[in-house]
Amino acid sequence: MKNPVEERAVELGVYIVENRSTVRATAKQFGISKSTVHMDVATRLKELNPQLYHMVREVLEVNKAQRHIRGGIATKEKYKSLNT
Repeated sequence: MKNPVEERAVELGVYIVENRSTVRATAKQFGISKSTVHMDVATRLKELNPQLYHMVREVLEVNKAQRHIRGGIATKEKYKSLNT
């Protein structure tokens, strides 16, 4: 039987893959820190479920590639609301 930390790592991995979620959004959804999400999906999941780990890495790589775009949109919205 898996311990709660291992179960959480798998649950986080499944959530990220199913929802194409970011680490930040996943952490918020589960009420845990971003560091915990990273530790679970980068370290623990690799040993527990390598296939799921690779699927999670693909999602996170896409998120990383798009990060600068989301940041630019957020900044644009911030200044748009300040000017109105």
